[in-house]
Amino acid sequence: QVQLVESGGGSVQAGGSLRLSCAASGDTYSTYCMGWFRQAPGKEREGLAHIISDGTTSYADPAKGRFTISKDKAKNTLLLQMNSLKPEDTAMYYCAAEPLRTNCYTRRYNYWGQGTQVTVSS
Repeated sequence: QVQLVESGGGSVQAGGSLRLSCAASGDTYSTYCMGWFRQAPGKEREGLAHIISDGTTSYADPAKGRFTISKDKAKNTLLLQMNSLKPEDTAMYYCAAEPLRTNCYTRRYNYWGQGTQVTVSS
């Protein structure tokens, strides 16, 4: 079991930056991949960025060039640096973790945090 707690959300004006954190606890040694997702009201959840145990990262189009995913291994914390924020980035942001490699390849995560709200005003 892995427990995930997000923090760092808030309100920011367009063009601003936020850094989200996701503190992981429990069986973190078994985690193969972690990722950030978001869900806006009335929309489906979308994946933004993923990182696997060797540090390889991948990004979805909404995140490319603006968001950076990273891990602070010493603190068992997943980070998402978000720059040049836009009003359309307003959403609840979630981190997720997955121990199985096959699930990571298909972006099927079994462990989720409760989310942190990001609101970007124009």
